Amino acid sequence: MAEKKIIQIDSVDAYNKLYGWETLHPLVTVVNHPEPLVDMNHSRLNYGLYALFLKQGEGCSIRYGREKYDYQEGTVVSFKPGQVVEVEWDEKKPMPPSRGLLFHPDLIYGTPLAKRIHDYTFFDYDQREALHLSEREQRIVSDLLDSIEEELQHPIDKHSQTLITDAIGLLLDYCMRYYDRQFITRHKVNSDIMTRFQHDLEAYFRSGEAERKGLPSVAYFAEKVFLSPGYFGDLIKKETGMTAQRYIQNKVIDLSKQYVLDKELTLNQVAYKLGFQYPQHFTRLFKKEVGMTPSEYRLT
Repeated sequence: MAEKKIIQIDSVDAYNKLYGWETLHPLVTVVNHPEPLVDMNHSRLNYGLYALFLKQGEGCSIRYGREKYDYQEGTVVSFKPGQVVEVEWDEKKPMPPSRGLLFHPDLIYGTPLAKRIHDYTFFDYDQREALHLSEREQRIVSDLLDSIEEELQHPIDKHSQTLITDAIGLLLDYCMRYYDRQFITRHKVNSDIMTRFQHDLEAYFRSGEAERKGLPSVAYFAEKVFLSPGYFGDLIKKETGMTAQRYIQNKVIDLSKQYVLDKELTLNQVAYKLGFQYPQHFTRLFKKEVGMTPSEYRLT
């Protein structure tokens, strides 16, 4: 099989040139795809931009990492700088239209949006964890893209950055709202994942995995249920009200209390059994969370 062509997209102009479009603003563009470029099929796109696409039909799949995701109608996928994706479609079938927003990190530099950009955790999701919109939600997203596109028709002036970044922030806020809705409507599936997480967390310590591999990570359990760490972490927070890392740490503290009271184990053995590389790190965490050292707790 021939090696896939890598297309570097480091600027808005580089993306527009792929399609022969005019660049109205060097740092941001709203794109409307009536059809794809045939020579881009089976290519890998290396993004240096933030990007968000609304797919308005079926017939295309996208691969990110090891997983493949088939678009459904009304699907939103997003990328952040540094992500590499593979796009494939059946050239025998008509390609449905899509719309998108792409912007360079420099656009938001020094703006309120720059301080909030990391709050939009969906940029870290794998593409199989895409956002699925109702018809009404699709219309709202499309209208917001229209408002950004309208602003790009104006000559750049001192107000441009504020107006454009505020509009982008509003679009991203709506996407966050819709993702929150999607977490709620998928509660049954998410509840099953939560149950699996609890089981895997118990098994990690019971099997001695912690002693062999160290303290468990969020990424470890996310991989167990075939989710990205970002999506998995948000799912756990929606289900429990705490971060996945905090949930794991609470489990470590609960187990540590049990082990510390087992007089057959030395405190160093307790630390290693829980996955700590250095006993002093265990002592420091235990005192911070429990209010006393393991030695003091053992004597209570």
